[in-house]
Amino acid sequence: MKREFTGIFRGNEKGFGFVKIENEEEIYISKEHTNGALYGDEVLVKIIEEQSKKGHQEGKIINVIKHERDKIVGVFQKSKNFGFVVPDDKKINTDIYIPKKNSKKVKNKQKVVVQITKYAQGNKKAEGVIIEVLGSVNQAGVDMLSLVKEYNLPYEFPENVINEAKAIKQEISKKDIPNRLDLRKKEIFTIDGEDAKDLDDAVAVEKLKNGNYLLNVSIADVSYYVKENSKLDKEAILRGTSIYMLDRVIPMLPKELSNGICSLNQKNDRFAITVLMEINKNGEVVSSDVQKSIINVTRRMSYKEVQAILNETEELYAKEETKKLLQECSKYAKHFKLMEELANILKQRRKVAGSLNLDIPESKIILDENGIAIDVKKYDMYFSNEIIEQFMLTANETIAEKFYWLEAPFIYRVHEVPDLDKVKELNAFLWNLGYKIKVTQDTVHSKAFAEILDRVQGKPEERVVSNLILRTLKIARYESENKGHFGIASKYYCHFTSPIRRYPDLFIHRIISKYLETNYQIEKEDLEKYKAMAIKYAETSSECEKVAQKVERDAEDIKKAEFMQNKIGEEYDGIISSVTSFGIFVELENTVEGLIRFDDLEDDYFIYDEQRKILQGERTKKTYKIGDKIRIKVKYADKLSRRIDFEKVFEES
Repeated sequence: MKREFTGIFRGNEKGFGFVKIENEEEIYISKEHTNGALYGDEVLVKIIEEQSKKGHQEGKIINVIKHERDKIVGVFQKSKNFGFVVPDDKKINTDIYIPKKNSKKVKNKQKVVVQITKYAQGNKKAEGVIIEVLGSVNQAGVDMLSLVKEYNLPYEFPENVINEAKAIKQEISKKDIPNRLDLRKKEIFTIDGEDAKDLDDAVAVEKLKNGNYLLNVSIADVSYYVKENSKLDKEAILRGTSIYMLDRVIPMLPKELSNGICSLNQKNDRFAITVLMEINKNGEVVSSDVQKSIINVTRRMSYKEVQAILNETEELYAKEETKKLLQECSKYAKHFKLMEELANILKQRRKVAGSLNLDIPESKIILDENGIAIDVKKYDMYFSNEIIEQFMLTANETIAEKFYWLEAPFIYRVHEVPDLDKVKELNAFLWNLGYKIKVTQDTVHSKAFAEILDRVQGKPEERVVSNLILRTLKIARYESENKGHFGIASKYYCHFTSPIRRYPDLFIHRIISKYLETNYQIEKEDLEKYKAMAIKYAETSSECEKVAQKVERDAEDIKKAEFMQNKIGEEYDGIISSVTSFGIFVELENTVEGLIRFDDLEDDYFIYDEQRKILQGERTKKTYKIGDKIRIKVKYADKLSRRIDFEKVFEES
């Protein structure tokens, strides 16, 4: 039996970790057996125990084959004869020793980037040299800059990419107009968030004589400007996606394109790719076509404005503002009413099919002019958001199905059926609440999840059940092979609607253009070339997406902790969102989450029941479970550690 394996080490702040072996179970590594390995390192591990107390095989790292990183971002701590850097990433469980000669000009408590010169071995800490000082820990913008450096994000575009972008004219080419469907006389609208700058989708709805609807979804024709193998294209492949970090964005494309000629700006002629869909009263697409087009957006609208027009009241704006908006848009109101009508039909069809409506609120973090968090609240969602979501889902499905049957080289958005073991684990918890996901013939359908979500709607446990279902589901990813999308109960799905900010969408546009330009007669050589590209870019885009999600989540965690730093001692009502072996997590109404450790619960010893996910006091028999309401006081908050701690508020007897 093989006793040594190669794998990736995943450590944590407590020092121990696991080595992930391909097609094998994880191997537990105790703190004393990490041999200086850092999170993400490729290591050679030797099995020392087949079944440890932790329930896993246990091993020791005997060699680090390849270090994942040689630069670390952290806080410099200065002492008399030397210094050390405490990493921002708490999964790196070692400080970096800095000799005095390497830190003479660095001040205590400054954020720095350190180059590792010697990796940790045995009891010896890693050693490094400071190569960049980012600023003091409380200096404006340093927290977000630290994330940029920590993840080695491409914050600036190379000069040759910028030059290529600037060389593109900010007006459309007249010679290409005759080859396109001219929709400039159609009333068409962009509907986005109020602060959106890259507008890549525009919509229009008409009622046909037969009672059906004609939905036109026009998407910016980015591939017209970003040519295959250009410097812009190669840079977009590397970035994979735009990253949104609250007060800043790291875009996939330079602003000359993303905010300029590619953006569907009001009253400007723009090239697009338009999907025309005839939809019946049951929400079924009965016919469709895709064409290269030229459009001119009638008016840019925000979600809030459209909702105010649909409501026809002043509940979203002040009375005078609403009156002015309704006057300005009175001639367009019929369009938005028709959109609302169609979106409701599409939404109902999805509900019947078993699409999962995971109503998990997004956080809206308000920053002041210095980038400091001054408020955290739920992101306002209106039915107007739903209108655009339903239209984009329908366009994505229509394009995916069309090109699936053409057997085209393609990138699909794949979301597979969840593992049955995870569903059983979820059911063990749901059973306590009186619910159960139905499993039939060793498989599960999205409708079974949808039924539970429908039943918990409006109940105290709704958010908790939604979160647990989300954790049970697999992570969506990009693939060159169509495997369907479980979450939206769709056989065919892709990302086609955001080519300004996602590379798979841009690649799909290039494929569509190729088919349209050749009248669907693709050369065999091109087919093989694009099939290989689809496989490669699906994988790289999925990896880029993972990094983007981590960065965006970290940015939120930092700012939420920053906001709560001056709320120490304040009391809030919350709901238990998670129960663990070391305490309970509580989520507040404003989406902030914090941990109550056992010591801050009761004067009792608590036993954790993993299967039922509850805590029970040994003496008092007091229980804490997911979904319980609880009153808390903020005990600790620190943006450096991205940590928020609560304590329970006890009722006076």
